Amino acid sequence: MPTALTRRVSPAIIHCELTHLERQPIDYPNALRQHAAYEACLEALGCRVQQLPGDRGMPDCVFIEDTALVLDEVAVITRPGAESRRSETAAVSEALAAYRSLYFIEPPGTLDGGDILRLGKSLYVGISGRSNAEGIRQLSSLLGPSGYTVQGVPLSDCLHLKSAVTQVADDILLVNPRWVDPAVFVDWRLVEVDPQEPYAANALLLGEAVVYPSAYTRTAARLERLGLSLRLVDASELAKAEGGVTCCSLIL
Repeated sequence: MPTALTRRVSPAIIHCELTHLERQPIDYPNALRQHAAYEACLEALGCRVQQLPGDRGMPDCVFIEDTALVLDEVAVITRPGAESRRSETAAVSEALAAYRSLYFIEPPGTLDGGDILRLGKSLYVGISGRSNAEGIRQLSSLLGPSGYTVQGVPLSDCLHLKSAVTQVADDILLVNPRWVDPAVFVDWRLVEVDPQEPYAANALLLGEAVVYPSAYTRTAARLERLGLSLRLVDASELAKAEGGVTCCSLIL
């Protein structure tokens, strides 16, 4: 049974980091309900959910994906690009130490887990405002001996690589071609988001099911026409904090 490591929404989420969105009011009780429903969805798909406590001093801590990359062999504790988020990694590294040997990204490298798209033994890393060339170099150095290749991918107009592209089936990627060049993924079948839903490329593939935000109905219809099994969740409050469905868990 896979474990899904999650973290409770911080009461301070209204003070989250924002890069591409205007700040909006976030309904904290509703965010808690949506996050609980997300965790219930993971449980229904066969995961054992292990929730870490939230922290009032860490507004973005619910977005646990950014703090680590978990592979079969090891886990890499990142060094988030936003300085306000670097304290989040301590509790996550303590929890992951029970499951994996740990590597760490060191200064001056920065790396957000949301920038890392793992496709088999290939790791694509967004060159973003949160992940720099040194962080990518360190990741390659740490994981090369385990047979992983690491490739930097330029982005435009989005926070993380997985804002622009995620895997939705064994051979299919969901992509926003305005934010990342689809030509990077030449060996994959690509499905584009509906142009009216630019934020719709973030999906979480779990087994044969795709956890997907209910807000993006047009893109969801495209995926369903391909025969994909969607598990729709309301993530509207966390989306105001530039979060998506991959952001809220680490799957072991």
